Amino acid sequence: MAPLIALLAGTATARIAGLLGVDALDGWHPALRVGLALMFLLTGVAHFTSRRADLIAMVPPALPRPGLLVTLTGVLELVGALALLVPATARGAAAGVALLMLAMFPANVSAARRRLTLGGRPVTPLTARTVLQVVFVAAALAIALGG
Repeated sequence: MAPLIALLAGTATARIAGLLGVDALDGWHPALRVGLALMFLLTGVAHFTSRRADLIAMVPPALPRPGLLVTLTGVLELVGALALLVPATARGAAAGVALLMLAMFPANVSAARRRLTLGGRPVTPLTARTVLQVVFVAAALAIALGG
């Protein structure tokens, strides 16, 4: 739920800043870029902090080197977050993070089916996680395609 809150709160705060005169944030697309960047900053940092072990456990057992995969996806999320904030790279970054989310979704399916925990709490049930994934990918595609 924290990623959704980051996306919504970041977008709303940036949009309000745009309405108050911050020209770079004047519009929904720039505000959405900020919200999505905040979401990926939050999730990317988690790959390197106390939730790392839980994220490694989420990697489907058939995939090799889960620790390396978690490191790689964390780096990609952080790079994507930064690139979303740069107008010249935002569209490509949004397309990239959309693909990244699709590539990582099997880990969420695997975690839900195996009833794993994240931060001591059960992972989001598969139906709710799927809805969230659609929202996150749609936000990224709105940036990638709408610009």
